[in-house]
Amino acid sequence: MRVISKYGLVLGIITLFLVVFSSCGSRKNMVYFQPDSTQINTVYEQYVPKIQKNDILTVVVTAADPKVTAPFNPLSTMAAGSLTQQTDMALRPTYTVDEKGDITLPMLGKVYLEGLTRLEAIEKVRIELSHYIKDPGVNMNFNNFRVSVLGEVARPGSFIMPTERVTVLEALGMAGDLTIRGVRENVTLIREVDGKKSMHRLDLTKQETLNSPYYYLAQNDVIYVEPNKSQINNSKLGANTNIIISIAGLIITVISVLTR
Repeated sequence: MRVISKYGLVLGIITLFLVVFSSCGSRKNMVYFQPDSTQINTVYEQYVPKIQKNDILTVVVTAADPKVTAPFNPLSTMAAGSLTQQTDMALRPTYTVDEKGDITLPMLGKVYLEGLTRLEAIEKVRIELSHYIKDPGVNMNFNNFRVSVLGEVARPGSFIMPTERVTVLEALGMAGDLTIRGVRENVTLIREVDGKKSMHRLDLTKQETLNSPYYYLAQNDVIYVEPNKSQINNSKLGANTNIIISIAGLIITVISVLTR
């Protein structure tokens, strides 16, 4: 009976050891945007992404007479007729913003777009086209608006966004949301502008994050969710599991010998 008692004592000690390394989360660090006195005044237009070098843009020219747009849409004309909408989208002409900030459009040549919003770029191209086409229309979209989500989320990876109006919450949603082990108070956003990277911290438990200039994402943003202390401790524990089991076994053996 004494051996069993000592054995139970050792198990209790090991259990306590594991509990110490596994801290419990609280509502305070789990719930998003907890109520406070913050006034929500985010205006998307203040933070709309600007066109950058190496962006890939889809540009389609429209007009009342489709025939006059053919020289400006060399690939999209191939997609007319019986092709599906998905195939048509794949064949629409794309243009890469070069190192000087220009795209080269058929007939128009180089057009400088770096630093403009998508709507500003559309208007600039439309004005250039008006010299050739009466009342032209321009459909322009980012073709490589990519956001990466890493760390403690359900499905980390890179995602192509259908629009440039993307929030940090939408990106996290595409990644399956944070796991219970993710730190919501210190989400890191990495952004590159003009070749320079910067890091910004977002506290998703506070409403003030909705007013952050980094609440809306830019192309090529990276979101990183760090693991909480419990997950870090568990990884340390996992790496030393064999050692812990060996020590526990040795202690049990010693107790058994001493109590015979």
